[in-house]
Amino acid sequence: MIAGTPALELRDISVHYGYARALDRVTFTVAPGEVVALLGDNGAGKSTLLKVMSGVHRPSSGTVLVHGEEHEFRSPRDAAGAGIQMVYQDLALVDSFDIAANLALGREKLLKGPLGWFGFLDRAAIRRESQAELDALAVRTAPVTRPVEMLSGGQRQVVAIARAAARLPEHGILLLDEPTAALGHEQAELVEALIRSLADRGTSIVLVTHNLPLAFAVCDRTVVLNRGHKVADVPTAEHDKDLVVSWITGASVQEGLEIPRAGDPPAA
Repeated sequence: MIAGTPALELRDISVHYGYARALDRVTFTVAPGEVVALLGDNGAGKSTLLKVMSGVHRPSSGTVLVHGEEHEFRSPRDAAGAGIQMVYQDLALVDSFDIAANLALGREKLLKGPLGWFGFLDRAAIRRESQAELDALAVRTAPVTRPVEMLSGGQRQVVAIARAAARLPEHGILLLDEPTAALGHEQAELVEALIRSLADRGTSIVLVTHNLPLAFAVCDRTVVLNRGHKVADVPTAEHDKDLVVSWITGASVQEGLEIPRAGDPPAA
């Protein structure tokens, strides 16, 4: 990692679906240990940009760089190999499995010897390693033996974020899609604390959310999209919520950035 180099940089990213422009020459950066809010109304293009970062979509044009190195993601596996993990709204947890099994999903340890040859899991080792991963993140949700179906919404979200974080390399990049959707205040505070803890450890975080209080509480910088264009890119602490809302709705645009043109097709 080179000092001063963004952890993740997207340069002039465009995504076209025929004549429809989902994104039009969007540039986006997140620094090591920075939390950036990616905001916008429905159809602004933020989900499309997040999918470009995570390797789900290939851009029609533009460049993706991770720690200064250019990458061409053809799949989420490519993005994960570059140190990027994504937590989707549906969390992708297995309700009938306990916390430890969900944290180890896809990288389970097998028993040594003949039993391991036949695929028998070393559940004791999985639970020890899962507990160590949670301890390293200072996560105190529930015993690792508790099934996910018995957890609250906030606890489930924390488990999903912790699983992604445990798979990140040092100075990795975490993408979060609406992590507090449908959560109450106390549950959202669990997620907020974990986001700040990860950032303090050097993880770069991109947060897509409609929850403005969360964005103002945890994000260092705010980027706003409107109809596929970037209309604001500012330090969060230097602007109030009313101005951010005006950018989201299209009532105003940050000086020096492009205003969406009248008659443009809506972004996807």
